[in-house]
Amino acid sequence: MKMHILLALVGLATCFVLPTFAQDTVDPKMAQQIRALAAKFSEVFNKHDSAAVAALYTQDAVWETYHGTYHGRQRIEEEYADWCFKRWNKHNWATTISRVIPVGNEARATGTWSCDITTEMGGTGADSGHCSWVIVREGDTWKIRRETLSSDAWRN
Repeated sequence: MKMHILLALVGLATCFVLPTFAQDTVDPKMAQQIRALAAKFSEVFNKHDSAAVAALYTQDAVWETYHGTYHGRQRIEEEYADWCFKRWNKHNWATTISRVIPVGNEARATGTWSCDITTEMGGTGADSGHCSWVIVREGDTWKIRRETLSSDAWRN
């Protein structure tokens, strides 16, 4: 009797564990495309091109940062232009995606970011933190639907 219960518990545990492992497998092509999106993000960010950065987001995107939450591509573009490029003059931006998880027609990507800062007042420094993206397909490209950033310097 005890053996039957043990086997039933092992079978039940297997039912929960196997789908979890299956979700962690990502098509290498998808992972490559999302890492290319991160590289493109860093490239246009370092050109201080707020329109090009915002174009990487969906029209209804949400950008949640340690200094506020912004809704919609237009608002996100304005915030990049003002906060990231004008006030803080962030440069040498790098986004590194460490994990990609497919979820239905979307993907979740997590990683880190870092940059150097030169403020309007002439102060300099650096910042870094973690990022989390919800990414969706729009045609043949991936777009960021939701981004959450934390900062090691600015505690959330």
